Amino acid sequence: MIKRMVLGIVLLIALGACAAPLAPAAQQPVLLRIGVLPITDVVPMYVAEQQRYFLEQGLSVELVPAGSAAERDQMLLTGQIDGQLNDLVSTVLFNAKESKIKIVRTARIAFKNAPEYWILAPKDSAIKTAQDLKGKEIAISQNSVIEYVTQRLLEAEGLSVADIKTTNVPAIPTRLQLLEQNQVAAATLPDPLASLAILNGARIVVDDSKYPQFSMSVLSFRNEILTQRAGDVKKFLTAYDKAVNDIRSKPEQFRNTLIERGRVPDQLKDKYQFPPFPDPGIPSKAQWDDVVKWALDKKLIAAAVTFESSVDAGFIK
Repeated sequence: MIKRMVLGIVLLIALGACAAPLAPAAQQPVLLRIGVLPITDVVPMYVAEQQRYFLEQGLSVELVPAGSAAERDQMLLTGQIDGQLNDLVSTVLFNAKESKIKIVRTARIAFKNAPEYWILAPKDSAIKTAQDLKGKEIAISQNSVIEYVTQRLLEAEGLSVADIKTTNVPAIPTRLQLLEQNQVAAATLPDPLASLAILNGARIVVDDSKYPQFSMSVLSFRNEILTQRAGDVKKFLTAYDKAVNDIRSKPEQFRNTLIERGRVPDQLKDKYQFPPFPDPGIPSKAQWDDVVKWALDKKLIAAAVTFESSVDAGFIK
């Protein structure tokens, strides 16, 4: 009898233990890897990381640096990153055979008083206008937005395609170095290294503030990320938008963020002025179609890439 009572008590304890609720496990942040270049356009992501906005959204975002667009694109092709800050040209080239990535947001655009790209001549150069660059060697990144913008800006200034001579220098810091050493007639640079070159005496030949329709950077993600993890992308953009608002309201607080995090020379410390960042948006179809036409003319793609296959408007609030 006593033996049966003891067995019954043991059984009740065991059943009670099974029924007891388990302590909730600490939820780990979801990882997103984003490819970034040493340009102003990536600053909101560094600010969102610094302000812990990604963590607030339950995300662990790894910002993976690349020295050139080619290096960044290779990381995306091999699955080392989930998304990237890139542009229309690289999106067209990625999706030339099949849709691999989609643009979800405009990151930066050129404004009338705030260029995104500059064609610069060295200090003390005799080159003053776009016409002076006819037949002269311009350092660019070949088959990229830099080449596209260079051609379109010079065409808008009256040069023909035959007048434009370029040399391929993919790494942005190397392009700056060649410009400052007077080893090229000109170079096309994005900010903030363009601002550094100007600070050091480089002459502005032409910039895209006069022709803003040709310039923009974008945020894009691999299609499988957008299909399987759309919620994470929305959380990423929520944190990104909070960071943009911080930059707008407290620019002095974040002035040196890119220098500290983005492999940018500290000569710009306390001197660099942030450009405006646009409200949430996507490229226009006309902008997309012009890039496609340029890529077709250069035979970089064999057939047109459609706007609908490469731009997703569903992430705009």
